[in-house]
Amino acid sequence: MRSIWKGAISFGLVTIPVKLYSATEQKDVAFHQVHREDGGRIRYKRVCTIDGEEVPYSDIAKGYELATGEMVVLTDEDFEDLPLSTSRRIDVLQFTPVEQIDPIYFAKSYYLEPDAQGAKSYVLLRNALETSGQVAVVKVALRQRESLATLRVRDGVFVLETMLWPDEIRTPDFEFLEEDIEVRPQELKMAESLITTMEADFDPSEYRDSYREALQSVIEAKVAGKEVVTPPVEEEAGPAVDLMAALRASVEAAKREREGAAPAKRPKKAASDKSKEKEEEKPAAKRKARKSA
Repeated sequence: MRSIWKGAISFGLVTIPVKLYSATEQKDVAFHQVHREDGGRIRYKRVCTIDGEEVPYSDIAKGYELATGEMVVLTDEDFEDLPLSTSRRIDVLQFTPVEQIDPIYFAKSYYLEPDAQGAKSYVLLRNALETSGQVAVVKVALRQRESLATLRVRDGVFVLETMLWPDEIRTPDFEFLEEDIEVRPQELKMAESLITTMEADFDPSEYRDSYREALQSVIEAKVAGKEVVTPPVEEEAGPAVDLMAALRASVEAAKREREGAAPAKRPKKAASDKSKEKEEEKPAAKRKARKSA
C-alpha cells in the first residue's frame, strides 16, 4: 500500500506522527468508452458553452450557480482565507461509546501507520483505547474538506472513519410511515421465528460478488474467442399474497437449509437402551446363573 497523506494524531499534549492509507478498494471491472467499429478510445474536450472554444485547464475556475441561473466565479484567492485546517492534524475531540454513533454517518475508512519515532505513543494510545471500549471522535481535513471522524482499533491498527455532517443525512419522509398498518401477533411471532432460524455468526468470506465473476468470465471468453453462453435467468417470485403462509414457508425452508448444512447428529440413546447394551456385554455364564437363580 502507498500512503496518501501524512500528519499527526493530536491527543492532549501528545503528538503521534502517522501515515494514512486507504483501507478499502473497489473491485469493479473498469470500462472505457470506445468506438464500436475500431475500439478507439473516446476523448472529451473542455469546451465553453458560450463561445464554443476549447479551454485550457489553466483557464478553468470554480463556478457556483445561483437559483437565477447566474454564475459566481471563484478564484484561488477566494479560497485562501477560508477556515480549512492546513496543519495536517487529527485532533481528538472526545471519547464516546461506539453504539452511540449511527453507522449511517460513516463515509470512508483509512488505516493509520505510525512513523518510527511515534510507534511507542501510538501503541500506548491504541492499548488505552482498546481497554476503554470506546472510540475517539476527531476532526481532520482531507482533500480540501474538513470532516468529523472516529478513531477505533482493528487488528492492532488505528482505523480512521470519516463521517458525514448531520445536515448531510436525509430524512426518510415516506408516506407509509403516516399510515396505520396493522400487524397481527401471529404474523409477528412467525417473523421472529424466521429470524431465529436464520441466526448465524457473520463470516464475510462465505459471500462473493457473483456478478463480477460472471462478467470477468464473459471478458475472458471474448479474449479467447469462445462463444458466450448466457445462463438461464430464474423467474423471481412475486410479492406474497398470504403473508402468514409465506413466513411459515420461509421458516421451513430455512430449517431445511440449516439441517442440510449441519453434520448429522447421532440420536441420544434412551436409558433403557443403555441398560440393554450393558446387559449384553456381560459374560454368558453370568446371565445363565442369574436366570437359574
